[in-house]
Amino acid sequence: MLDLLAAAGAADAPPGWINWLPIVGMVVIFWFLIIRPQMKRQKEHQAKVAGLKKGDQVVTQGGLVGKVIKVDDTYAEIELAKDVRVKAVKHTIADLIEPGGKPAND
Repeated sequence: MLDLLAAAGAADAPPGWINWLPIVGMVVIFWFLIIRPQMKRQKEHQAKVAGLKKGDQVVTQGGLVGKVIKVDDTYAEIELAKDVRVKAVKHTIADLIEPGGKPAND
């Protein structure tokens, strides 16, 4: 009798892949909402850093604003004020300031 009940219960059980469906759905949601946009922003940032050239206005991750004086493979020399220069790792440059931008205090 137990064998008949067990066989009937096994026939009514859903397939095993149904149990994995919510996990796969969460992975897909995380991919499109978190991972993919972050990878896109990272790729854009790497392109900006690779395209740095002398004369560009930049903002560092520390919030310093200056003009690029010299660029090599790893570092960028930034002039913050007259005769005030710092050497920054290129990957710590947060953003480029577009030329002709409006000052913040105007």
